[in-house]
Parts: sequence; C-alpha cells; structure tokens
Amino acid sequence: MTRRSLSASFSLQRQGSGWQGGRQHSYPESGNDNAAAADLLLNAALARWTASVSPAAMAVAYADWLCHLALSPSKQQHLLLQAADSGQRWLHYVEQALRPGLPGEPQPAIEPLAQDRRFEEAAWQRWPFNAISQGFLLQQQWWHRATSGVRGVSRHHGEVVTFTVRQMLDWLAPSNFIATNPVVLDAVLQSGGACLLNGAQKAAADIWRGIVGTNAGANADAPPAYAPGRNLALTPGTVVLRNHLIELIRYAPATPKVHAAPLLIVPAWIMKYYILDLSPHNSLVRYLVEQGHTVYIISWRNPDAEDRELSMEDYRQQGVMAALDAITAQSGARRINAAGYCLGGTLLAIAAAAMARDGDTRLASVTLLAAQVDFTEPGELSLFVDESEVSFLEAGMWERGYLDTRQMAGAFQLLRSNDLIWSRRLREYLLNLPTIDSDLMAWNADATRMPYRMHSEYLRNLFLRNDLANGRYQAGGRAVALTDIETPFFAVGTLSDHVAPWRSVYKLLLLADADVTFLLTSGGHNAGVVSPPGETGRVYQIATHYEDTAYIDPDSWHACVEQHDGSWWPAWAEWLARQAGPLGDPPPPGPMLGEAPGTYIFQR
Repeated sequence: MTRRSLSASFSLQRQGSGWQGGRQHSYPESGNDNAAAADLLLNAALARWTASVSPAAMAVAYADWLCHLALSPSKQQHLLLQAADSGQRWLHYVEQALRPGLPGEPQPAIEPLAQDRRFEEAAWQRWPFNAISQGFLLQQQWWHRATSGVRGVSRHHGEVVTFTVRQMLDWLAPSNFIATNPVVLDAVLQSGGACLLNGAQKAAADIWRGIVGTNAGANADAPPAYAPGRNLALTPGTVVLRNHLIELIRYAPATPKVHAAPLLIVPAWIMKYYILDLSPHNSLVRYLVEQGHTVYIISWRNPDAEDRELSMEDYRQQGVMAALDAITAQSGARRINAAGYCLGGTLLAIAAAAMARDGDTRLASVTLLAAQVDFTEPGELSLFVDESEVSFLEAGMWERGYLDTRQMAGAFQLLRSNDLIWSRRLREYLLNLPTIDSDLMAWNADATRMPYRMHSEYLRNLFLRNDLANGRYQAGGRAVALTDIETPFFAVGTLSDHVAPWRSVYKLLLLADADVTFLLTSGGHNAGVVSPPGETGRVYQIATHYEDTAYIDPDSWHACVEQHDGSWWPAWAEWLARQAGPLGDPPPPGPMLGEAPGTYIFQR
C-alpha cells in the first residue's frame, strides 16, 4: 500500500460512514475499515486497465440484453430476416457497381446518417470502396436494431449495450484503416508514404505526452496557438476576491453608465471559466460588459489530492455565496443577477433555492445556460452513471483524491467519438493534415480535476437519486426546493447537446413556481452557448412560460414557437437589461488582488 493510499485510508477512517448533504457512502463499514480500503485499492487498480469502466456494469448490461434476446424468438426471427434483406440489398448494389455501361452511379443500398461524414469524399464511390462502405453501413444499421427494442431489457442496460456496440463499430469503420480508405491510399501515393511517416511521428509524440503527462515531444517548445492572457481571456478586469476555492474577477466597465444590478456568472468547474471569455470576438463576458453590465465571474481553483474532502456544500459556500457576499459588500448593490453554466448552473439553482428558503432576497434573476436541475433524462452521460459505475469510479478517485482530467475528457470524447477521436486520428495520423486550432478547442484541452468527495456527491445526489428535483437535496443541513424561488428564470438549451439535452433543461418549467423564459438555440453544449452576433447559420426559439399558464410539453413547444435567425445573445441581453434596473454610474472598483484573468486559471 502506497503512502498516498495509506493517507487516503486514514482519511476515510476518520471520515466515518456518512457525508453531509444527504449522501451516504458505502465505505467503510463499521469495524472493517482496512478490508474496505483493500477493496477500494483493488478496484482502483482494475480501473486503470478498464479506463474506469466497471466490468460488472458491462457484464450485467450484456447479460440483461442476451437473456431477453434469447427469450424473444420473434425478435430473433426479425433480425434474421433483416440480415437476409441487408445481404440481398448489398449484393444488388455490388451487382450494379460491377456492371459497366450503366448510366450514373449505382443507387446506394443505404444512406449514412445526416451527421455521418466519414464516406462523403468522392473517392468512396470507387470500387471496391463503395461496396466496403455500403456493407459497413448495413451492418451498423443491423446492430442498432439488434441492440435496441428487445422486450424486457431495462432502458439503461439497453442504452449501454447500444452505445458500446456503436463505439466498437466506430472503431472498426473502414475509414479508420489504410487499406480500406481510398482517401488515405491516394494521399500515400501522392506523398510517397511521407504522410504516414510524419503522421506516425505525431502519434508517437502524442502517446509520449500521454505517458509522461507533459508537453514533451514534437514541437514541445513551440508556444500554443491559443493561451489565456495572450489571446484568450483578455477582457480587462481585476481579481477582487481570492479564497481557497475561487478567484472572483470583476470586469472593468466599457460604457459610461451601467445597470444598477451587477451580474455574477458561475461557470462549471469541470473546465476553466474562460469558455465564456474566449477570443475577443467570441467572448460572452466582453459582449455583456459592452451592453452596460457590471460583470463578475468565478474562476475555480484546480483541486489536487489535498482537496479530496471538498464537498458540494463547500462549492456553494466558498463559491457562490462568498462571491455574492463580496459583490454586495464592494458594490453596494442590493440586488444581483446570476447566471450559471452547465454544472455551475446546477450549483446556482441549489444556492438560489437555499437563499429563498432562508429569506435571502439578493437575487434579482437566475439564468441557467445548458444546465440541468432534473436528472431523470440526462442524456448519454447517464450511460456512465449507475451504482456499479459510480462505485467503481469512486475507487479510482479515492486512491488519487480527485477525478483525473483524462477520465472526464475521455468520457466526453466517447459521446462524439467520430468527431473527437477517429476523425482526428484520420486527419492527423494518416493524412498528416495540420492540427485545426481554435480558441474553443484550446479551452477544451485545458481540463481540470474534481475533488473525490464533491464529485461523488454530485453523481450520487443528483444523477443517481435526483435529490434536487425531488426536494431531498440538502444545503446547509436542510432540504431545499426549487419551488421556493420566486425570481424570474431564463434557461438556455442547445439542440445537439450531449451533456445537458435540451429536453432535460426544459424540465425546469415543471419545477419552478416562477416565470421561466426558455430559449432553444442551434449548436451543442459549448458551441451553442458561444454564439456571438454576426455568425451565419445560427437560429433560436424563445418564449416565456408564466407562472399561471398551462404547461406545454417540449416537443409541442419546439413545433409551435417562432424561429429567429442569428445569435441568441441579444435576446438574453434584452431580457437581462429588464432585470438589471436603470443605468447609472459604475460602482466603486473594489480591492485589486491582481489583474484578470487571475492566477487560478493557469493551474495545471
């Protein structure tokens, strides 16, 4: 047992069997702490070989699927007929492709999904690659039908099987291999094999960086294309509060007059805060300051093993509440608007509910950006969250004291493996194309850790038990309810969000006893939120559900609400201005503990 493991064991023994906030940990059992520590160490060692995926969870999911498939002869017959039909369609396509003299291209046996761009290059229409790609797409369709719709399989297990089979098929796609990808073969011929040699060097450098955890490798000394303080997070401001968990940044006014109520932004601590202050043209913070708002934002500390006991309650108290107290004291404002992004929005909702319960009336409004308060339908992230998976993940976090950055990044990459894993491998390692740099990609690579206790509480209390939506979540030792919040809400969902699906964000309308303005915009979890005016192809819908009006289900809402072209930022700015009060002189600057973007942003 390592010194770190022994320290974690002693910490766990001191901690006891329960944690605040309603979460009851299964380790250690009374009188059996050493055995519990041994169990955790075993699971932690196994997690390093399985990428923190629980073998037990996978075994149970596949057993559920296989057993019920065996008990469904009609499903088996249907799959056999579909296999025969797919084979016949493929043979017919091959026959057409091999017969010379036919006008036009052979009619495809199957069209790829709208988001599948793997076979869109013209080279895939050549023989035999057209037959290979069509055969793969037909197999992919058959496996989707085989893993879904099996009577008796639990919804979660069915989704796990479907997801893992899809990952396997994405790995085996002909686009990923030199011999079956005509685009790669053409590049090899044109470059004389140099593209493969140079791509292999890139791959080796990336693998080495992953092993040693540094920037060692090719171009290690070259400055990154994007970096905070150089061309990211440039909006002028100062750090006005620093504690163990946060730096609070106040941005300098950009207009002679500002609104009376300042705005506090609570970002998620899964990634760095500057997702909302990217390049100047992509900065939501800069845009808000230019609209006459006094903007404050929380920059979270990147925790390490010493912070293993930080809890969700610590993040509420030392984060949101400490920031509100500082803003009130420094600005003299009696009312404050608050906005939370992703997990930061969930924490803000918890804090707002606790404030309403305790009679704290400082919040003038609450904005939730791609943030969930009900976790019954959290999207594909739920595939990684069940009792077995959480217990397995806890073992790895318990040993280190935190969730490693690569685990979280890997989970998000798997949700979009074609775009974030295999297309990058093809582009950089096989075609030797230059890395595509952008401010958003640079931010995405700047991952953070999460404390063991906080992340475990988050997964168990919110994802597994859905305590916040059910009135069981405790803040300050007492339960909170979203129905206590009387301030108006503004909620933003994004159409292709894999992290916080918009229908899940929409559930706020069922839980709030206040006016809720809901806005649905094009894009995903990050690109949908970073939507500056002037970009083409952006659309959004917006409508207000008043407290005394009848509920409209999300699909009906989506079908009947008018669609607008352009960025959603001006629509929110207009709503926010109504909550922020009249224009007046900027408040006093407050203490200056350093220039923005502060110091916590640079912690690696």
